[in-house]
Amino acid sequence: MQYRDTRAWMMSEAIELLQSADRLQRQFFQIGPPSESPTWEPPVDMFVNDRELGLLIALPGVPADRFEITLEEQAIVVFGERSFGAPAGPGAVLRLEIPYGRFERRILLPFGSFRLSDMLLENGCLKITLERLK
Repeated sequence: MQYRDTRAWMMSEAIELLQSADRLQRQFFQIGPPSESPTWEPPVDMFVNDRELGLLIALPGVPADRFEITLEEQAIVVFGERSFGAPAGPGAVLRLEIPYGRFERRILLPFGSFRLSDMLLENGCLKITLERLK
């Protein structure tokens, strides 16, 4: 995207860098000694209509038997673990950006009551459909 105003371009770049830094901090850094607490949060897209709520959660490389879902009163929680895979080849690691280890994502739900109506793990994404109860 091209900007006519240099200030707008600089502001856009600064905002993108801040968002990226925030994501990395939440995924990789913990204060204090290592613990059993989750180390990264998968990204989520949420869609809603008058009948249901759809969630798309990125879980690349996480098999179906390595995560769990709990539906609470006003939230849905997805947690599990992504194992460190085999190295791509011999040599030293130069970059390690894909998160591994324990993860948890607590997603607040809009006002109302919901029940889990469908769930599908496909192409590294977990698709969840929640039916709105009347």
